[in-house]
Amino acid sequence: MRTVCRKANIASALLLLVMSVSTSQVTFAQQKPEALGQASAEAWVGLVDSGKYAESWQEASSAFKAAVTKEKWEGMLRPVRSPLGKVMSRKLKSATYTKTLPGVPDGDYVVVQFDTSFEHKQAAVETITPTLDKDRKWRVSGYFIK
Repeated sequence: MRTVCRKANIASALLLLVMSVSTSQVTFAQQKPEALGQASAEAWVGLVDSGKYAESWQEASSAFKAAVTKEKWEGMLRPVRSPLGKVMSRKLKSATYTKTLPGVPDGDYVVVQFDTSFEHKQAAVETITPTLDKDRKWRVSGYFIK
């Protein structure tokens, strides 16, 4: 009798483990590219907001890093961001998944736009474009302020 109960407990534990793994795989599969790209964009722009320009380059996509050196990126970003002052607010405007963008190879991209208010510029639109990189992580491949 004890052996039967022990086998039933082991079978129940295995079933719970399988159900748990299956549920987490479904949850991961249900995460939409838009949400993953937005999370990547928010984390990355947080580095920029903190003046961590070298770290933002390090966390960018491989295509981004191949196109511009860390020193050049810092040199380009500093005169654009510094005069704006600190971020007062940032609100998601849109996050759109696409396979194609002008001027870049086809791939997985999310174009994320934020309505952003800076200390010295009340209204701006930040466009941050994460791509699914070679390491299968969403990494920023473009950043524009208008």
